[in-house]
Amino acid sequence: MNLFAPPEVIRTEVFARVPDHLRRPRRTEWSDVILGGREVDCFLEGPSFDKAGNLYVVDIPYGRIFRISPQGEFDVVAEYDGQPNGLKIRDDGQIFVADHKNGVMHLDPASGAVTPHFTRRRLEPFKGCNDLVFASNGDIYFTDQGQTGLQDPSGRVYRLTPNGHLDAVLEGIPSPNGLVFSPDERILYLAVTRDNAVWRLPMMPDGGFARVGVFIQLSGGLAGPDGLAMDQEGNLAVAHAGLGVVWLFSRLGEPIYRIQSSEGLYTTNLAYGGAEGKHVFITESDSGTILRAELQVPGRAMFSHM
Repeated sequence: MNLFAPPEVIRTEVFARVPDHLRRPRRTEWSDVILGGREVDCFLEGPSFDKAGNLYVVDIPYGRIFRISPQGEFDVVAEYDGQPNGLKIRDDGQIFVADHKNGVMHLDPASGAVTPHFTRRRLEPFKGCNDLVFASNGDIYFTDQGQTGLQDPSGRVYRLTPNGHLDAVLEGIPSPNGLVFSPDERILYLAVTRDNAVWRLPMMPDGGFARVGVFIQLSGGLAGPDGLAMDQEGNLAVAHAGLGVVWLFSRLGEPIYRIQSSEGLYTTNLAYGGAEGKHVFITESDSGTILRAELQVPGRAMFSHM
């Protein structure tokens, strides 16, 4: 591949849009800090599919979790006192939420109950949990971002085992965000938003990391790399928030596709789904829409609990 040639551009289409009756245009505590005090009617993140083909997303400032049908219809599954940021559905149907305000939460989609799963470390609250991913042995890896950045590189990646043991497996990160495993689970890729980079975290036998390095160094945008997703061939999809783009990189870090937003610039996260798992569904948070584009390789499924 010619690295000096621009990657092929793929255009997105709007799959679904938050209906007007679910929008709440006003200032919130969250938008005062994150969006500079402007009004926000919703802010979508955390897409993940269940086995029935429903897409779950979170609405951060209003503590809501939406379920979107395969036909694009919205349903409010839960509304609670929180700031849900990341959401993942495990293969066994269990739903976990990385909540900026409360920690790691559990969602019962039948009742809509959102209950604590792990909310504090040694009696201290987290800075602000952002996203999470499952390992094949049942461990949950999640990022604790808070307001960290280049001025305060104190973000962390945690590992939570099925028996409730918590380890800080990587520290000193300026704004850790989305994370995803390689297909062989030997590498954890981490979006580091304020460094405008994706880090490569080689997995050690004890579940920790060594020789951490930069895998992709990006530029531009109003924010940086946010959500990540992996396909079955090891290609890495990176939602570049503030640029209106999802990049697809090969396992060697070569750019393959530039997936261009047909709406706003805040392409915050994505999930593979749809027919044969070959579509990417992207949260464009500023407009409250879900964008969709078709790719050639199916996405990698979430692991079941072992």
